[in-house]
Amino acid sequence: MNWLALLGLEGFVARWRTHAIEGVIAAEDRMELARLEWRDWKRRLQQVLVLTIMIAGLTMVALTMLSLAVLVHFWDTPERRLVAWLVAGVWSVAWTATLVGLVCAVRCAGHGFALTCRELAQDWRDIKERL
Repeated sequence: MNWLALLGLEGFVARWRTHAIEGVIAAEDRMELARLEWRDWKRRLQQVLVLTIMIAGLTMVALTMLSLAVLVHFWDTPERRLVAWLVAGVWSVAWTATLVGLVCAVRCAGHGFALTCRELAQDWRDIKERL
């Protein structure tokens, strides 16, 4: 005997079952979005780590080369000065480019999980409207 049909609850149970299935599908979608954003955020953090290591190494090299350029600048021949300043300039340009890359990577990494947060906020607004 079907008690739900006798009590007139068949439609109610079907609606709740539909809502539960939709909720599970939505939760799976949100988890997939969070996983994708986590992978993207990890990639950005790895990039920041690599660029930080590079900036530290290039800073040491740049300072060493700049010091060497200043020392060589006071030697007698003009060719030594030109070469020393060119080498120091190349290292300075490399350091500046790495610093710009690091700053850009840090700015991009600061917005982790923005899509997931926005989607969950929209879901919460939808739930509150239905209640």
